[in-house]
Amino acid sequence: MATRHVVLTDHQEKVIQALVDSGRYQDATEVLGEGLRLVEQHAAEEATKLEGLREAAQVGFGALDRGAFKEFDSIEQLQDYLNGVSEKIISRLAK
Repeated sequence: MATRHVVLTDHQEKVIQALVDSGRYQDATEVLGEGLRLVEQHAAEEATKLEGLREAAQVGFGALDRGAFKEFDSIEQLQDYLNGVSEKIISRLAK
């Protein structure tokens, strides 16, 4: 295993010690390992979200290119349209 020298703030050291003292972790290495696992998980989730946004943007750009969109003259018209769409979805899910 690799060994690293890290500098912790007083607060970080207290958090690590509190987690070890609670019995949840055996030592600081376990605490830091869990922290790194959470950082990796967060990065993976963010990458997945970003990919989903890119795909949604491509779908939207494709719809614009095909002219498959609606225009609204006011916020109220948009809200009415979205409420209608929501009601349709909710009624389908209720079946």
